[in-house]
Amino acid sequence: MSDRSLFTSECVSMGHPDKVADQLSDACVDAFLAQDPDARVAVETLVTTNTVVLAGEVKAKPGTEVLYEKLARKTIADIGYDDPELGFDASSVNLHLLVHAQSPDISMGVDQSSGVLGAGDQGLMFGYACDDTPERMPLPITLARRIIDGLVAKRQSKALPWLRPDAKSQVTVEFEAGRAVRVHTVVVSTQHSRAATQAQIREAVIEEVVKPVMPAGLLDDRTVWHVNPTGRFEIGGPHGDSGLTGRKIIVDTYGGWGRHGGGAFSGKDPSKVDRSAAYMARYVARNLVDAGLARRAEVQLAYAIGVAEPLSVRVDTFGTGAAPDARLAEAVRREFDLTPAGMIRVLQLRRPVFLATARHGHFGRTGPGYTWEASDRAAALRKAVG
Repeated sequence: MSDRSLFTSECVSMGHPDKVADQLSDACVDAFLAQDPDARVAVETLVTTNTVVLAGEVKAKPGTEVLYEKLARKTIADIGYDDPELGFDASSVNLHLLVHAQSPDISMGVDQSSGVLGAGDQGLMFGYACDDTPERMPLPITLARRIIDGLVAKRQSKALPWLRPDAKSQVTVEFEAGRAVRVHTVVVSTQHSRAATQAQIREAVIEEVVKPVMPAGLLDDRTVWHVNPTGRFEIGGPHGDSGLTGRKIIVDTYGGWGRHGGGAFSGKDPSKVDRSAAYMARYVARNLVDAGLARRAEVQLAYAIGVAEPLSVRVDTFGTGAAPDARLAEAVRREFDLTPAGMIRVLQLRRPVFLATARHGHFGRTGPGYTWEASDRAAALRKAVG
């Protein structure tokens, strides 16, 4: 009996309607944090044909001012929606603003009288890492993201001038004994201008975008290709479909490989553990793998609103651990400050770094904003485990 199996992950571009909503929400978070690092922000966004609705609650020091309309138009233009023909245009989009002050009940629970920062909500968060790729990410989501990154680069450089902002990729990888052996199927759907032909799109996507980002030997003559399988994709973005903040949480994380606690990241300041604890769980998992303590590691953290210490810490190495999972979890508790204040301090989350994360995934990225991708605790973890 063959032990081969298939796993599929997808990614969407910054021009996908749900990602447009995520970026608008995180643009608001960054704008508040740039003026008040202790600001509380929870902003949700709805986008549809030439319309943006911003709704939520905020709390910031006196004098903090966010020019929502200017911010929204710039964010939309930066994504690439700067042409009225696309049905969603930075210069003419209608903005509806429904943002108000944070509930005093929530504020009271988070700001404890002792001065300790409590969790901004209850919930459970997961982080995952593996040694399948240099990014310490599962291969299917890594390949799907590389395709989207390639499409965006070709669009922004105008190397393929007929590309438009909305796009989706999907990669199915075939595994044997837990290791990738080939790419089984590649699906790419990209918005395009009216002048582009299906043959032109297919050839350019396969030869200029996909093949250059695939690891050697994983594509073969049996790989199945679907490029714009409907035949046309002229109408896209918020004009083609409505978008909402937080509707691409699997794209944002590990492509379905590993569990997800259900909480979205975008639009939330780091006092919300949906965001900060998910980043910390990834940080812990990555350090476990980089320390050589596991080939695969999943970390679960759980919190209660207003309570600083996590209710539970769990490590699962899926049988790949160099020590028992319970022992690894004990070391994690000793070596990492898992309180909201500790996570914010260690990962430097009071900075306006979140807009970039809302584009093509929060994990497996590089750059000064992605502090949770550092491996600086690996040596300490090895010592703690003994």
